[in-house]
Amino acid sequence: PLISLYGKNRKPSKEMLEGLDIVVFDIQDVGVRFYTYIATLQLVMEACAENNIPVLVLDRPNPNGHYIDGPTMEKEHTGFLGMTTIPLVYGMTIGEYANMINEEGWLKSESKVALTVIPLEHYDHNAAYSLSIRPSPNLPTDTAINLYPSLGLFEGTNINAGRGTEFQFQRYGASFLDSTQYSFRYWPRPNFGSKSPKENGKVCYGKDLSKFPKMNQVSLNWIIDAYKNTKDKSLFFNTSGFTKHAGTKKLQQQIEAGLSEEEIKKSWQSDLDNFKKIRAKYLLYK
Repeated sequence: PLISLYGKNRKPSKEMLEGLDIVVFDIQDVGVRFYTYIATLQLVMEACAENNIPVLVLDRPNPNGHYIDGPTMEKEHTGFLGMTTIPLVYGMTIGEYANMINEEGWLKSESKVALTVIPLEHYDHNAAYSLSIRPSPNLPTDTAINLYPSLGLFEGTNINAGRGTEFQFQRYGASFLDSTQYSFRYWPRPNFGSKSPKENGKVCYGKDLSKFPKMNQVSLNWIIDAYKNTKDKSLFFNTSGFTKHAGTKKLQQQIEAGLSEEEIKKSWQSDLDNFKKIRAKYLLYK
């Protein structure tokens, strides 16, 4: 039978796993904490540990594996958009991350699953990797995947980040942004990637980033820009959703306080340095 692990049913039940000798995990990740494939991986590992079923992970390249950046998830805000205390962009393949989950005691009751990772050949973290098939409906291009860590933060706001267009995560805008500050505009409409996009049918004033060069860091410039150009600041943040995406309440507070990108990023550095030490233990590639 075909069983979905997205939506209400996120973790395999004992009944779903009955009769299985092994579970093979072969899903293309994009290396961003709130992209939920790694949460599904963790829940699958957890279920298999509870039912004594081994897990085989077929490793895949990470298109955002060339850097580590962003706020680190705080334990009190963990959930499906981030189950562990890792940075927004963590610079690991899904196989490396599976080993980290298992060995760091991040499964329920700090149990371990019988885990085997089949490694990649001829891969390193700085290798460019273009996905021939979109990993999900709203990540249609390499540019969208590269911009996703930065523009994905808009998911916790009322700003449209390209859903309802053919340029998902390659633009941002809203009807309530100051139209005098932007020359670019677009109209989101329902499509196969989004049945009810934010700002549906409204003219959105914002920026087109579809030609933006490849990045090796998380940019806060766009979310700071949008906040500054929101006339009614009460319209901007969806606080609960933003905290889940950012992994911390601090980022919203910092943006509201008018801190610069440089000032905000300095506050991330200690956590990033600590994570890099843990990460180093599980790297399979240079």
